[in-house]
Amino acid sequence: MNSKNLIIAILLVLVAGGAGFFAGMKYQQSRRPNFARNFQGASRPDGAINFRPVAGEILSSDNKSITVKLADGSSKIVLISDSTQINQATTATSVDLKMGITIAAYGTANSDGSITAQSIQINPQVPAEPVQGPGQ
Repeated sequence: MNSKNLIIAILLVLVAGGAGFFAGMKYQQSRRPNFARNFQGASRPDGAINFRPVAGEILSSDNKSITVKLADGSSKIVLISDSTQINQATTATSVDLKMGITIAAYGTANSDGSITAQSIQINPQVPAEPVQGPGQ
């Protein structure tokens, strides 16, 4: 085998190896869940997007909204409508949303940063730290 054939063989092996590596990386990316995408906003069963959970202590409330203090110290306004489900160990109403209790609100994010609640859970089981997926 002369040097020209040896160089061609080495180049073919390098190209084949690079193509195999690239294909393997693409395959692995398609198999791994994208946790960042999943936690930016879950979609509801009816296909709506921007569905955001909000959990924390109620700072203030009225019959149309509550202000919730989040774990990071910021606050979020949660809008309440007649169709918002408010749950406790038993069904509750907006009157039960009082200052100082802990809630988790699930709803659609609005352009002004508030949330329109579809559901509010009173005294939820909220983990102390965000759950991390594998490889994070």
